[in-house]
Amino acid sequence: MARKERAPRVTPAELEAARGRLVPDVTAPGLRVLFCGINPGLLSAAVGHHFARPGNRFWPVLHRSGFTPRQLRPDEQDELLAYGLGVTNVVARASARADELTDAELRAGGEVLRAKVEELRPRWLAVAGITAYRTAFGDKRAAVGRQGRTLAGTGIWVLPNPSGLNAHWTVETMAEEFARLRVAADLP
Repeated sequence: MARKERAPRVTPAELEAARGRLVPDVTAPGLRVLFCGINPGLLSAAVGHHFARPGNRFWPVLHRSGFTPRQLRPDEQDELLAYGLGVTNVVARASARADELTDAELRAGGEVLRAKVEELRPRWLAVAGITAYRTAFGDKRAAVGRQGRTLAGTGIWVLPNPSGLNAHWTVETMAEEFARLRVAADLP
């Protein structure tokens, strides 16, 4: 049974002070899958953990799709490494909403992400957000799923954005797409 996630207690002033902050990557060389968010939200930056907003569905979807044996909490993000998984972002700076990012920031973030992939050599790069992927990698026709290209030998998979604002995808349909990636990554 999953432990109940408690929302971190952060004041409005602490949230505003987190604007522009970075959340450290959870990475290591040779990961099976490097998950990539668009950019950290203010709560994530305030607490220092990826996908920390309680309405974000990343952690429940990761578990339901079979990547983790139980639902991890954001403060347990370092446990991902034991499963051959990691987390980074296209754009490092925190904002209240991803739509605050400029196309130039996303393209520059795509270049930084390329360098990370070349250095870390994960088997798969999984970008959570189709619009961010299209802009960062200049691929206007990309669709959710496996991409026809690789990056330094790393396969690329575009996943739906797990933000609670993405109403087009349910937890169940997202878990199905994440599970397709898990199978492609040859994870049990």
